[in-house]
Amino acid sequence: MKVLFINKKEVYELLDMAATLKATETAFREKGLGNVQMPPKMYLFYEKYAGDLRVMPSYITSLDISGVKAVNVHTKNPQTYNLPTVMATILLIDPKNGFPYAVMDGTWITTMRTGAASGVATKYLARNDSKVLSLVGCGVQAETQLAAILLVKKVEKVKVFDVARERMEAFQKKMKGLTSVPIVLASSLEECVRDCDILCTLTPVREPIIRREWIKPGCHINAIGADAPGKEELDPKILLAAKIFIDDWEQALHSGEVNVPFAKGIIKKEHIKGELGDLICGKIKGRENEQEITIFDSTGLGVQDLVTADYVYKKAKEKKMGKEWEII
Repeated sequence: MKVLFINKKEVYELLDMAATLKATETAFREKGLGNVQMPPKMYLFYEKYAGDLRVMPSYITSLDISGVKAVNVHTKNPQTYNLPTVMATILLIDPKNGFPYAVMDGTWITTMRTGAASGVATKYLARNDSKVLSLVGCGVQAETQLAAILLVKKVEKVKVFDVARERMEAFQKKMKGLTSVPIVLASSLEECVRDCDILCTLTPVREPIIRREWIKPGCHINAIGADAPGKEELDPKILLAAKIFIDDWEQALHSGEVNVPFAKGIIKKEHIKGELGDLICGKIKGRENEQEITIFDSTGLGVQDLVTADYVYKKAKEKKMGKEWEII
C-alpha cells in the first residue's frame, strides 16, 4: 500500500481561494449538523523557544474522511532560523482501516483555510453594503484574509496597519499586483480601525490593542490572532457590545479571543450567540440589523484542514502530482 506525499509547492499549485472557501464552509456546515468528531486542540508549550505545537485530529462521518494535523507556532523563527512562524503537516487516514494514505505540507492549507474562515464568517455576518476593510497585521495571513473577503463582499477600500512599516509597504506592493482595490497604509492603529465596515485582527498580542470607541455601529470583526491561552486583541468592552460567534465552544473558551475575558468573568457563556456552523445551518440567527457589531472568534478547526486537504489530495490524484511511497 502506498502513501501519496504532496509538498508545499504542489499544495500551492493545487489550492485556490474559491475552492478553500467552499471546503471551509462545508466543514462548518458538517460541524453544525453534528457529523463531526473533533477533540479540542492538544498543546505542547516550548517556553524557552517561544513556541508551541498543536495536534488536531478530526473525522467527518458524513463525508467518511479523517486525518490529523500537527502545527507549530514559533514567533522567533523568521529572525532566528529563517523558517516560517507557522509550519504544519497533515496526515489523511482511511477510516475503514486506519491506513495513512496521504501526507502533505499543511502550512499553506493552514494559511488559506484561516483566511477562508474569515471569508465565510464575513459572508454570513457582515453588512451587505460593507465597503471598507481594515487589516491589523500585514504578515502572510493578511494576504489570504484579503483574498477571501474580496470574493464574498464588494470591498472598495482596504486600510492596513502593522508595527513594522516595511511589512505594510511590502504588503501594499504585492497586493497591488493582485487586486485593483485601493490599499491605504494607515499612519496609526486608530486610523486603520476607525470607520471600517469589516475588521480583521491578525496579531500575536497578549493585551487588547483595539479600543471600543474605534468600532463603529454595524462593523463586523474577524478576531484571528488569539489562538492560544492568554492571547487577546480586542477591548472586552467590544465583546460586551457585540454579537459573538465562535468556531468551537471548547476551543474558544480555552484559547480564542474570548478566553481571557471569560476566565476573568467579564463575559459569560450567555454573551456568546453560538457557533458559526450552527448559523450556517440555520439553527441560530446572525445579524438582525445594520447597527449590530458582530464578531467571529476564530481558533481554527481540524475539520477545516481536513476538508481542504481532502480537496488537495483529490486534485493531486487527478493531475498525477505528488510522489507515492510504500511504507508497509
